[in-house]
Parts: sequence; C-alpha cells; structure tokens
Amino acid sequence: MAFTRLVQGAAFAVAATIGFGIAPALAGTIEIHNTMGTGGSEEAALVKFQELIKDKLGDDFEVNIYLNSQLGSEAEVLELLNIGQTQMALTGGAFMGQYAAEYNAVSVPFVLPNWESVEHYIMDTESGKKMQELARERGNLVYLGPQKRAFRHMTSNKAIHTPDDLEGLPMRMPKIPVWIDVWEQLGIQAVVIPSSDIYLAMRTGQVQAHENSLASPYTRQMWEVQKFIITTSHLSFPWHWVASAQWWDGLTDEQRTAISEAVAEARQYGTQVETEKDSFYRDALIEKGMEFIDVDQAPFREKAAPAIERAMSGMAPTVADDIKASIAASSK
Repeated sequence: MAFTRLVQGAAFAVAATIGFGIAPALAGTIEIHNTMGTGGSEEAALVKFQELIKDKLGDDFEVNIYLNSQLGSEAEVLELLNIGQTQMALTGGAFMGQYAAEYNAVSVPFVLPNWESVEHYIMDTESGKKMQELARERGNLVYLGPQKRAFRHMTSNKAIHTPDDLEGLPMRMPKIPVWIDVWEQLGIQAVVIPSSDIYLAMRTGQVQAHENSLASPYTRQMWEVQKFIITTSHLSFPWHWVASAQWWDGLTDEQRTAISEAVAEARQYGTQVETEKDSFYRDALIEKGMEFIDVDQAPFREKAAPAIERAMSGMAPTVADDIKASIAASSK
C-alpha cells in the first residue's frame, strides 16, 4: 500500500510539473534530483553537469534539474530510481544505510578525519567498492561518485575545549541513532528536534548547542543565540551521484562514458565550490562575532570510542583495515 501511494504521489508530481510547462522524462531526457534549494554547491555542480552533457553529447540529452525535493523526498526519489521512473540524483547517504549498512563507516562520527579519507574509502577500497555493488544489487543504483559536503562541527553558548566540557550540555541532535549514541558517549544530553526549530530552541534555552556544517549557523543567524563554534570536524556526510540501473543499462557505451566523465568533472567542481563556501562561512561568522575554538580531535575520539566501537561492531571484516588505509592515504 505504501509503495502504491509512493508511485501515485510521484505520478501526481510529474503531472503537476506538466501543468507548469515542465515535460516528464522521455527518451533523451535526464532528470536529476537534489533535496537542497538554490545557491549551494549542489546546484553549482548540477548546472556544471548540465553544461558538460551539452558539450559532450550535444542534443542527444536534455538535462532537467530538480532542486528542493520537487519530485519527492530523498527516500521517494531513491524508490523512483529503483523502479526506473527517473534517471539520476545527487543524493545523501540514506541509501548506504538502506542497501549497504555493513560498509557504511562514512556515517559514523569521528572515524574518517578529512575529505580525502572519505573519498578514498568510498572510491578506492574493497569496502567502498562492495558498497557500490550492493547499492546496485539491492537498490538498482549505479554509483558514480561522492561529492564533498563540508565537515560538521558544533556550536555552543559556552566554551568547549575538551570532552569534559560537554558533560550534561543540552544539544540538538537529528534523529540518527548512531550520531546520538556517539554524542551521548561524549556526555551531552541529546535533544531531538526538527532542524526548522533549532533557532527557537536555542533562543528559549531548550538546547545550548548543536552540530552541523558552518552553513547552518550562517544561514540561521546563530550569532544571535550562540557564541562559540568548536571545530570538532567529526563527520562529512557527503553527497553521492547515482543513476537508475534500469535507465543506465539502456544507454550506449559512448553515452555511459560521456555521462561518467561529466559526473567526475561536476562533482570535483561541486567539491571546490563547497570548500570555498565553507571558508567564506568561517570568515563571515567571525565577522558577526562568533568565536572559533580549534580543538584537538583526539581526546573527543578517545572518549567516544565505546560508542564508535558499538557502531562498527556490525560492519564487514574489511572495513577496519580499509579505514586505516584511507586515513594513511589521505595523510600522504
């Protein structure tokens, strides 16, 4: 029943776009989806992809970009990709937990310390390649590569220098069990509230801290309710370029090569834009009066270790060695 409602909902969404003059997917059309709005590195990468496809394949394909969850949530678009009802997405990490949880070390805080190690783990290790295989076997997704999302830090209205400073701190957390477990191991009091309520919760004192990339305190004007940004750099939750296997398998070798090359260029461009924006946010937040505390991550990782070990205990045997290899490769 839920699946029927999903397909009906997708059909309604497509019908609605027709009413606004946007044609549904036909042969030669690439619909590509993302849940974010305009102005971010996500849109920049998708527009670059659109331009590259035009250069590489001429009029063979028309790329239609859908931002801000226009044709559904991340989960709904994954299902549309699964059944071949749309072509591509720049999606979050939900599919890894859904289709390849035993290789999903990327989603555990304090495991991979920088973007290079994240990218290496996904693209170059046995575990990352197995994750890609399972995404196809279980979700009919062709994996085309990760794109950087800036590392997440924490904000607080009290100075945090060591994990001991976190004890009892009411901190907003998203409803992601492994994240909550890790941060509670660090001593915080987790408060799960919707992201739309973060500012109000801080203003009223319901929470005194939160974690996210620097885009969050900047776009939410948190300098009005928070004083400190603590650079824990605990997680990068990257975007992923994926395609529907049903659609992909119907393309020619030449088309698949051109699209793969366009994705590789676009995701590197998006990563560059994300890095530039993250630097801009830091400068802008300092200008607004927020104080950055650059902490040593090692004591935080050490105190969080029992929760990290719990999260990793169900992982495949190759994961631990592949994490070490990725960290080593990123430090060269």
